[in-house]
Amino acid sequence: MSTQTSQPAQSTAQRLIIAITGATGAIYGVRLLKHLRALPQIESHLLISDAGALNLHQELALKRKDIEALADVVHSVRDIGASIASGSFQSEGMIVAPCSMKTLAAVAHGLSDNLITRTADVTLKERRRLVLMVRETPFNLAHLRNMTAVTEMGGIIFPPLPSFYNQPSSIEEMVDHSVSRVLDLFKIDNQLAPRWSGLK
Repeated sequence: MSTQTSQPAQSTAQRLIIAITGATGAIYGVRLLKHLRALPQIESHLLISDAGALNLHQELALKRKDIEALADVVHSVRDIGASIASGSFQSEGMIVAPCSMKTLAAVAHGLSDNLITRTADVTLKERRRLVLMVRETPFNLAHLRNMTAVTEMGGIIFPPLPSFYNQPSSIEEMVDHSVSRVLDLFKIDNQLAPRWSGLK
């Protein structure tokens, strides 16, 4: 599959790369894309692994094309020659939502075996922000060591753990709280979740 593009809302848009891999929690990537779609200043670049597409169907009854329609630009994970594979491609960074343990391991060990892991490697080497929303439980020692390795390289490990102090009333509210925190890491203003203002 070649890179598919639609015209961004404006040429000066900030580029943000989103990858959906085969871990459970496809909803995090979907909600992230939906919120970014409403922000004209953001140009989203999307990657979906084959396992990620399976989870989109299993968990949300969605097809790959349904999610690709939410992005400004779509890349095939097999297109290792895509624009985002180069450090000369400027972006704000990359979010893997959700991030499988396989993808985590590949990033931790510099195995650029597809466009997702290559782009993550580029993000790290260019000292841009890489956020991995890892999904697994419990963690074994290999998982923990891989998370440590990515952290030492400058990446951010962000397990999407729900908070309950805001008394969420739906799954979407719980998901949006994590998505809001991730967007905060990129200084993208959002009102997806209430801000903590202290004990009442």
